[in-house]
Amino acid sequence: MEPSEHEKEKIERLRRAMYSRSLSPKIHERERRTLGQEESAVGDDFVGVQEGASGLTVAPRAIGLARRALWWLLGAAVIFFIGAVGFFSYYFLLGGGSFSASPSNIAISVSGPPQIEGGSPTELQIVVVNRNKVSLELADLIVTYPKGTRSPTDFATDLQNQRIPLGKIEAGGTRQGTVSAVLAGNEGDRADVKVELEYRISGSSAIFAASSVYTIAFSSSPLSIVVAGNNETISGQPVELTVSVASNANAPVRDVLLTARYPFGFKFSSAEPAPSSNDSSAQSGVWKIGDISPGQKRTVTVRGVLSGERGDDRVFHFIAGTRKDATATSTAIETPLANNVFTVSISKPFLGLAISVGGATGSDIVVSPGDTVSVGIDWQNNLPTAITDAVIVAKLSGVLIDGATVHTVDGFYRSNDDVVIWDKTTSGGALASLLPGARGKVAFSFQMPQSDALKNIINPRLDISVNAAGKRASETGVPQNLQATAKQKISLASDLTLTAQGLYYANPFGSVGPMPPKAGTETTYAMVFTVTNTTNKITDAKVTAHFPPYVRYIGICSPRTECDPDTQKLTFNQEDGTLTWNMGDIEPGVGLNGTAPRQLAIAVGFTPSTSQIGQEPPLLQDIKLIGIDTLKAEAQKKINPGAVIAPVELKSVKNVTTNILGDPGFTSANSTVIK
Repeated sequence: MEPSEHEKEKIERLRRAMYSRSLSPKIHERERRTLGQEESAVGDDFVGVQEGASGLTVAPRAIGLARRALWWLLGAAVIFFIGAVGFFSYYFLLGGGSFSASPSNIAISVSGPPQIEGGSPTELQIVVVNRNKVSLELADLIVTYPKGTRSPTDFATDLQNQRIPLGKIEAGGTRQGTVSAVLAGNEGDRADVKVELEYRISGSSAIFAASSVYTIAFSSSPLSIVVAGNNETISGQPVELTVSVASNANAPVRDVLLTARYPFGFKFSSAEPAPSSNDSSAQSGVWKIGDISPGQKRTVTVRGVLSGERGDDRVFHFIAGTRKDATATSTAIETPLANNVFTVSISKPFLGLAISVGGATGSDIVVSPGDTVSVGIDWQNNLPTAITDAVIVAKLSGVLIDGATVHTVDGFYRSNDDVVIWDKTTSGGALASLLPGARGKVAFSFQMPQSDALKNIINPRLDISVNAAGKRASETGVPQNLQATAKQKISLASDLTLTAQGLYYANPFGSVGPMPPKAGTETTYAMVFTVTNTTNKITDAKVTAHFPPYVRYIGICSPRTECDPDTQKLTFNQEDGTLTWNMGDIEPGVGLNGTAPRQLAIAVGFTPSTSQIGQEPPLLQDIKLIGIDTLKAEAQKKINPGAVIAPVELKSVKNVTTNILGDPGFTSANSTVIK
């Protein structure tokens, strides 16, 4: 029987071992066993042959090939590892890798003044040392300056960074030099100058870098801002601040901008020069100062009104600097060069002032034309120190006051500008020195113009503005000269005229009956009401009158527009004999300057009694004009916004009697009743 492949392989391995010099000594003779009958461990009945099974089972050939391939792969890996170890050992110990250019072996030192003046040229000494074993190829030194740095040759040119080529720096080589720039910053600020070295090494295209940072402190800024003004003010009073921008630089500072940030409660009014832009909503303003030469100063004056509660501090913030581009439309400062914070405290008025008119106080006082008005000014020293040389001035403006009617006991009226002045000379020394908490009063009086002088003026009024000034002992941050103000408005009520005239001879309806009137016989008259108005509009106006029992309303009137029963402008109450003329609104100027007055004529009949013989009996009684003066109503609503304004009596006239003087052709001899 032909042996199988597996058996042949085993025989071949045995043959190689027998003839091998290295393996044959390892082959030892084994102890021979006696040939004999071996007993089977399997029962005798296990004699069946399994179908389909070969007589001998061996490992497939593919497994052997796989084992051989794995052995070859393992051998190749071992050889590669040994080669790599050898190559890197040679490169880093003997070859080029032993000369690496590490950034840690590059020293960059920067030296210069620890403090500099902003706006002055500054020189920095830079030294680069290559401590590597290889050269640095294509080395560039890059200096990055802080924001706002300018060129020392042209202060207008922005200098952000400099690139200085150094070329090749050999191993152990040194390069040194100086750079110059004009750095800008506020006093006390710090800025960093970053110095970088970019380089390459031979045989590599990669760019490496080493860096160093140098910190500079500013002892002064290129610009300075000084703000002058009162550190204290009174709420609602004008505030004026003078802002000076000066150059501390050795070269011109180009395109300087000044920005003002106003505090809450400040209302900007004006400035000199006017701001380039002013944003009231954002509470800021910008001025284009332009170029400032060394030692030059520019001044801006800001005015406004500051409001707030007593004890509040309001902070004004002023910043001066430059833009990146002088031709830009933006007014935003990119490089601040100086700033100043100015605080104004709102305090109680140093001299409290209170104005009263006829003993009454309020925001709006109403008087009548021709009235004599008495004005009192109460003052009080609110400071803990004495006030010296106090002066109080009252200015009259608005309607023209006759200077001859102005009287004051302790003051002086200056007619050329309509002011009343009180000082230590007019008050007998009372205002020379005001002790803390001291109080007093000054007064004056005048007469309001008559209606004729006001007939061409709509809503006339008189303004009284009181200003006080004085001095006090100097305090830190507080000016010696102090001011306080107070204002009072006086309005004039409208000057209404109401007349009631009896007519017999000029009766538009025609008169019937004897003249003079005769007892027991009716005589008819016309009653004419005339209303004029000067300055203020009158609303809800009405004229009322009462008829005596011996006078009857005939029911005839003129004009028809006022007597139309559909409009109910004219009504008569039979029960109490009251006649009412509902006029409605009376506009200003009615009956003046050629304008027709408001008039009403009615016909009445008078039947005298014998008991009235020799008398001048009244034909109309209790004649009144009732309405609402709009100016007075507005003043009342300011005091009490929720008040309901009701019509009041504005004018009244005397009773109309049988003595109807003024009627053409009438004489006083016909005024009494005859028998």
